[in-house]
Amino acid sequence: MIVRTLLLAFLLSWPFAAAADVAVPQLSGRVVDQTGTLSASDAASLTQRLKDLETRKGSQVAVLIVPTTQPETIEQFSIRVAEAWKIGRKKIDDGALLVVAKDDHKLRIEVGYGLEGALTDVTSRRIIDEIIVPRFKTGDFTGGISAGVDRIIRVIDGEPLPVPKPEVSHSVDPDMFFNIVFSPFGFIGFVAIAGVMRGLLGRLLGSGVTAGVVGAIFWFLLGSIAISGILGVVAFLLTMFGDGILAASQQASRSAGRGGGWSSGSSGGSWSGGSNSGSSDSGFSGGGGSFGGGGASGSW
Repeated sequence: MIVRTLLLAFLLSWPFAAAADVAVPQLSGRVVDQTGTLSASDAASLTQRLKDLETRKGSQVAVLIVPTTQPETIEQFSIRVAEAWKIGRKKIDDGALLVVAKDDHKLRIEVGYGLEGALTDVTSRRIIDEIIVPRFKTGDFTGGISAGVDRIIRVIDGEPLPVPKPEVSHSVDPDMFFNIVFSPFGFIGFVAIAGVMRGLLGRLLGSGVTAGVVGAIFWFLLGSIAISGILGVVAFLLTMFGDGILAASQQASRSAGRGGGWSSGSSGGSWSGGSNSGSSDSGFSGGGGSFGGGGASGSW
């Protein structure tokens, strides 16, 4: 009896599980391709153009390529994504989203409230029908998406929008920055600052001031309170106890030299940035924009 009940419940729930909505993809960048349609270089080029638009106008545009939106229509799926990603600036709502459902042969341009006066339903439809779809029909998905995005950018460029506010963080390449900071020159600079502060203010107060200086520098360059706070604590501990650690290390080195005489092939290793396998756009996030269903859909 229990087995039959469980089997019946499974059979009844199966259609609902099969008809579950497609999950909203994570916003990992301005271009999210779940189909492998775009090459890495094409995605990077598209990302850079969209990044330049945001720097210039403040408006955010994103591209999403998925295999399918079934069982939802592309309109239902697109507005769900737009509401989750919140593309565009808060209260300006100057975001736009191009969604391509490749296996469904459907696409849509979703337009935020603030762009509906320029990127109208008619304009969006013309971009789809006259720019994107003809290329899609020949199998040129990269060309269609690129040309469509270029036309969207041109329309937004002609719209008077509030000037973008300067960003808190500065444009610093994290890999290059950490390579400099954790190089021998960066370490020497830190030791010099720590030595001066300890000499002027004493061990405890000097360590605290050094930690504050290091934290402020990292916050100014990276704009991250969490990272600057962690590195400030590290700087405090190194300044406070660094001489004791160094003395112990030297004593251990001398003892090892007297006892075994072995030597390492390299001196402690060096910091390096390594290859950045992630997207250079990984820090992108929506600005809080709102959508109301404006835009247009099409098919090929």
